[in-house]
Amino acid sequence: QVQLVESGGGLVQPGGSLRLSCAASRIFSLNYMGWYRQAPGKEREVVAIISSAGNTNYADSVKGRFTISRDGANNTVYLQMNSLKPEDTAVYYCKAKLPLNRTYWGQGTQVTVSS
Repeated sequence: QVQLVESGGGLVQPGGSLRLSCAASRIFSLNYMGWYRQAPGKEREVVAIISSAGNTNYADSVKGRFTISRDGANNTVYLQMNSLKPEDTAVYYCKAKLPLNRTYWGQGTQVTVSS
């Protein structure tokens, strides 16, 4: 059974930084991994994704502030978040997309940006 374990969320002041990690286990083939977020009363939205080849895509709202990276050997994906804004407050979820249209989600980690 594929498992995704997230860590690194917390409370940070505006302008601060956080680094999220997502460790995936029992994955032998991967299409992409990504980070999504869901704020209260809003739908879940994509933040950033990284393919197995290392290609990345970002939501316009985080371009230039967030960086997604991946340690392929350990199937761990990171999200470095800089210059955080209150509107970045949300539960952040890790997602793994595997061949044969299989999708797995992590349990989510809370990020709160507030003074």
